[in-house]
Amino acid sequence: MNAADTAFVFTATALVLFMTLPALALFYGGLVRARNVLSVFMHVFSIACLMSILWLAAGYSIAFGTPGGWWGGLSKAFLDGVTVDSIAGTIPEVLFFAFQMTFAIITPALIVGAYVERVGFGFVLLFSGLWMLLVYAPVVHWIWGGGVMADGGIFGAVGTRDFAGGIVVHETAGLAALVIAWFLGPRRNRTTPPHQPGLVMMGAAMLWVGWFGFNGGSALAANGQAAMAMTVTHLSAAAASLSWIAWERIKFGRASMVGLVTGTIAGLASITPASGYVGPVAALLIGAVAGVLCQEAVNLVRHRLKIDDTLDVLAVHGVGGIFGTIMVAVLGHGAWAAQLGALAVVGVWTIGISVVLVKLVALVTPLRVDAETETNGLDLSVHGERAYELNS
Repeated sequence: MNAADTAFVFTATALVLFMTLPALALFYGGLVRARNVLSVFMHVFSIACLMSILWLAAGYSIAFGTPGGWWGGLSKAFLDGVTVDSIAGTIPEVLFFAFQMTFAIITPALIVGAYVERVGFGFVLLFSGLWMLLVYAPVVHWIWGGGVMADGGIFGAVGTRDFAGGIVVHETAGLAALVIAWFLGPRRNRTTPPHQPGLVMMGAAMLWVGWFGFNGGSALAANGQAAMAMTVTHLSAAAASLSWIAWERIKFGRASMVGLVTGTIAGLASITPASGYVGPVAALLIGAVAGVLCQEAVNLVRHRLKIDDTLDVLAVHGVGGIFGTIMVAVLGHGAWAAQLGALAVVGVWTIGISVVLVKLVALVTPLRVDAETETNGLDLSVHGERAYELNS
């Protein structure tokens, strides 16, 4: 065990959890109507709790149990055989478990953005739990599960490079968001603007800081690769923020604050798979393109495909993660066949299993709330609370 690496990953673990609680909750909560903000908080917080328990019970073992093959088995269920003396690389294995647990928390939490304001709470919990075990954990095994370090799974063995989760986190979450939004159908009122852009900005700022742990921590060591990953993460976010509002200004004659911070998230998602391999100039390129590309993806999904992915999970996270994964090959740090092959296989698996889960879970608990509940807002109707004593 290396003490510096251990302390570094301790810090990174806290930062990645911070990305979900409270950062993602605030970011998403500010984007919805005032009558639904607590329901978003409830979804994100409950998912964090449930994923933690399921990661211990089976998720970690499926992802990082027996190396090789298509799943890791259940040999490490409930951390069986893992003690305080077990080592993963240069850090305690229980710390590696905790670090990866924060990824298992935020990935299904990202999907929340697709179904806010109209989804059943029981559906959120049951779908998220099954999805993490049947989609996320197996994909982790395919990409990273052959060993402790990234790119150790069966796809990593043939050259696929995904440093911190462009495929594992962002592609899977984005495609699952598309599936749920498709089955849910649009909200009855899609024109209401974000009720609190200030919360959106605060959440995005926290996500930006937390992303240093997300990408930098994926080196699993306090070394130069981690430092470069953190640096390029920051630069890509900055470039995408500016390119997003520049494109807004060109198209619409104004630059919005919500657009600025959405660009930040697009840049962060796009640099994620490449962050351990590229330098600062490449990061600026990835971010600058991502700000325009993801904004156009938003327009495509909303206006041309007319899919109500409410908070643009597919366009920002899905498209961003896929774009960054492809850029690894474009910039010469991964093989084209390996990058595209992994994207295709994971995409088909994610969509297929997500469709099956939506249909099965909807047989057990309602997918969508009734019209009256949706009109009145989920906060008071479902959870018996309201965020503000205002008629909004």
